[in-house]
Amino acid sequence: MRIANYESRTVILVDEKHGIDVAEASNGRFGPDIHAVYDDWDEFLVWAAEASGDSFEIDEGKLGPLTPRPLQSLGIGLNYDEHVTESGFGRPEKLPPVFPKFQSSISGPYETVKLVEGGRNDWEVELVIVIGRSAHHIAQGTGWDHVAGVTVGQDLSERATQLDGPAPQFGLGKSFPGYSPQGPWLVTPDEFINRDDLAISCTLDGEEVQNGRTSQMIFDVPALVEKLSQILTLEPGDAIYSGTPSGVGFTREPEWLIQPGQTLESTIEGIGTIRQVFTS
Repeated sequence: MRIANYESRTVILVDEKHGIDVAEASNGRFGPDIHAVYDDWDEFLVWAAEASGDSFEIDEGKLGPLTPRPLQSLGIGLNYDEHVTESGFGRPEKLPPVFPKFQSSISGPYETVKLVEGGRNDWEVELVIVIGRSAHHIAQGTGWDHVAGVTVGQDLSERATQLDGPAPQFGLGKSFPGYSPQGPWLVTPDEFINRDDLAISCTLDGEEVQNGRTSQMIFDVPALVEKLSQILTLEPGDAIYSGTPSGVGFTREPEWLIQPGQTLESTIEGIGTIRQVFTS
């Protein structure tokens, strides 16, 4: 199943261009707010399996983020070996670096993003995990059971704020307005042939800058949910930006950064593509 946040209303996709309004089809039992659906996820899945209703054509410009108001929005650092190497850090063994991506930075899949003036603005395509069932101290091997679905995200990063001393500011450097886009829709885990091995890539003005597979994660989706749950209580609607493969701009020689007027497209196999256009 694919779910969209369309004009702040939950929609089930019939195909990539048409959907049915959940609140209308359920006579108000579910939705319209997407977080209300996550809060009642198990009952929603039962209903959605037989859901029907009048479909309408989707205007992609009206699609919003899949987690517009998460209780917690988390970023995962250094979760692909080649990205660890290019970044010059040590490989995490027990727990990856975790940082907040503050709620005010979350945006939809097709939006214009104002770049930080004078900043070192960089890209990081990521698989975003959306929690569907509360998770605290969950057992190993049960992580996927707590996932509503996954979507495409960008962990856009302003490297000066992130890395300038005296101590790094990962959360702030990655939380400017529009720097946490996600979409175009949530895809439930059962939709994938192999949910642990998805192609992930992004292009800048049509030139490929990242290309990897989610199977290259050091901590895969279930491991991230399980390990985070040993410390946090993950709640329905929480978002986890699960880390990026190699190919970011700030580690290149010369440094390659996003400029005003450029377009970034990020794609994950089986989900779709999001697109950001940048302005000064």
